[in-house]
Amino acid sequence: MAGMTMWWTLLVVCVTVLAVPSPRETQKWSKISEDEIVKLNTESNADAPNYKIGVGIADITGPAAEVNMMGYANPSQVTGGIHLRQFSRAFIIADINKPDNRAVFVSIDAGMQDQLVTLEVIKLLQAKYKDLYSIKNIAISGTHSHSGVAGFLEHLLFQVTSLGFIPEAFHAQVNGIAQSIENAHNNMVDGNIYYNSGNLTKSNINRSPSAYLNNPKEEREKYTANVDQLMTVLKLVDKNGGDLGMINWFAVHGTSMNNTNHLISGDNKGYASQLMEGYFNKDVRPGKGKFVAAFASSNLGDVSPNTQGAKCIDTGKSCDFNSSTCGGKNEKCIAFGPGVDMFDSTRIIAEYQYKKAMDLYKSATKMLTGPVSTVHQYLDMTDQTVVYNSTFWGKTCKAAMGFSFAAGTTDGPGAFNFKQGDTEGDAFWKFIVSFIKKPSAQMVECQKPKPILLPVGEMLEPYPWGPSIVDTQMIRIGQFAVVAVPGEFTTMSGRRTRDAVQKSLMEHGMSNDTVVVLAGLTNTYADYIATYEEYQVQRYEGASTVFGPHTLQGYINQFVKLSEFLAKGTEAPTGPIPKNLLSKMVSLLPPVVFDEVPPFQKFGGVAHDAEKSYKRNTTASSIFQKWLKKAPSLVYAPSP
Repeated sequence: MAGMTMWWTLLVVCVTVLAVPSPRETQKWSKISEDEIVKLNTESNADAPNYKIGVGIADITGPAAEVNMMGYANPSQVTGGIHLRQFSRAFIIADINKPDNRAVFVSIDAGMQDQLVTLEVIKLLQAKYKDLYSIKNIAISGTHSHSGVAGFLEHLLFQVTSLGFIPEAFHAQVNGIAQSIENAHNNMVDGNIYYNSGNLTKSNINRSPSAYLNNPKEEREKYTANVDQLMTVLKLVDKNGGDLGMINWFAVHGTSMNNTNHLISGDNKGYASQLMEGYFNKDVRPGKGKFVAAFASSNLGDVSPNTQGAKCIDTGKSCDFNSSTCGGKNEKCIAFGPGVDMFDSTRIIAEYQYKKAMDLYKSATKMLTGPVSTVHQYLDMTDQTVVYNSTFWGKTCKAAMGFSFAAGTTDGPGAFNFKQGDTEGDAFWKFIVSFIKKPSAQMVECQKPKPILLPVGEMLEPYPWGPSIVDTQMIRIGQFAVVAVPGEFTTMSGRRTRDAVQKSLMEHGMSNDTVVVLAGLTNTYADYIATYEEYQVQRYEGASTVFGPHTLQGYINQFVKLSEFLAKGTEAPTGPIPKNLLSKMVSLLPPVVFDEVPPFQKFGGVAHDAEKSYKRNTTASSIFQKWLKKAPSLVYAPSP
């Protein structure tokens, strides 16, 4: 996309850290460098290194003009500039005594990770590093920003609004992710990892409380909130205690930027990453510093950053509790907040996460020790027998989307007369979609009480519309375990999974202080995972739980099984290998017919620069070379 208008946002945090010398050191203060000062202050407290650690970052920003955006499935939401560039942040952790035993965790500023992208990233890495990196030890997790470029996912359902596959978006992700891992590989040093956790409030709310309330009362009473407020942080340092990077997991959707936005953005998590990286990387452009900070996703399925909650935009009153409608229309029920607009809300939720992460990072003292291991297995989620107990069992189904899927959420409502909480379906729409594909009787029975809008698991032309074989994976770093899940687990789904995995890991030999986190939207995107009880309500999350009412228990059983392999350091069978669909991809997006600049000029050249400074929340204006088209951009100036 030549000649794309560039939109800039100033993200600057200025902090000065002063190292206070002892009286003995005062005499030589003027003779030593800043690096030596840091070393003097850290080496006496440094622990013997347990791991080899590498961090890396690279750009994955896709086409910034005239391409559909991924997340809200809104055909009219196309890119028209850049708010925040998208990055891939990679972390390699290897056993110091057995460096081939390594795990790679990658967090990308994108809606999710796709299986085809994962396969192509591994192909690039293996061409250079052979089997050192493979599907077994690489976990790529999306932050779930809804303001990235669409067209990179392999299944046709996710390509409808983008008019098919977008090669430019796909290759930007593949090349950028691979580059971030290569950068991390080249930066590996001896070091240690510390962990910490704490609750972060005022940053997330449950957007489907009626579904959450359908979970057993005794289970809900174990928790103080209907969202996970726990943030877990890993602090990565070199052998002298010098800062290398940070990973944290916190459950909140990347929907601070709403479906009227046309600027590519990492949303609240992308901004939080840049704030923390800016603190450690002084006077360095985003994506260029040595310190890398990932604000990764977790069990965010029913979790919104729009903390003012949903209101009827025509009356200001509360929406219907069960259906999220206003006068029967879902388009009027929209969640806002906490800021004055979506840019301000992005900043606020980002700053909350950044400040909490910094507090936990600076106070992290619990050190990880022990082996590094990984386990991976492909799983056909369309045909899993799920046993709950001796009297209750079920099976998973071929993928299908329910009617409430089309209703959208309070973060981004759908259209027409769809509504959340629909367990019956609409006769008119059933008739219309029957011309596309009518679900089989077996699927209808398996998916009950979901009324099926799109039987994507039975829609295979010109290539599959929905997922079937998914990645399941776990990573162990000492007493810390990452459960890499291929979708959006709701709050209670994530809690059940963590508890079951933690119990299993300890039963198979890991210590009683084992910590378990969920990394959401990893390696494959297989939509939502609601609990069995939430599924019965058929809110958006239940309607998008594609493999039927027993989906969650199918995943829990799988991760419990994998946890034994992880704890014992043994390999699991590969499972059914998915097909690489790259050669089948189809794009219907019209090409750029004509895009040129005046003579003696170049694309992206600055015709009129911005001013040197602006007051907070004022509008900056600059002109870039695309026939001198003017592009306003909101600039965040630091608070006075």
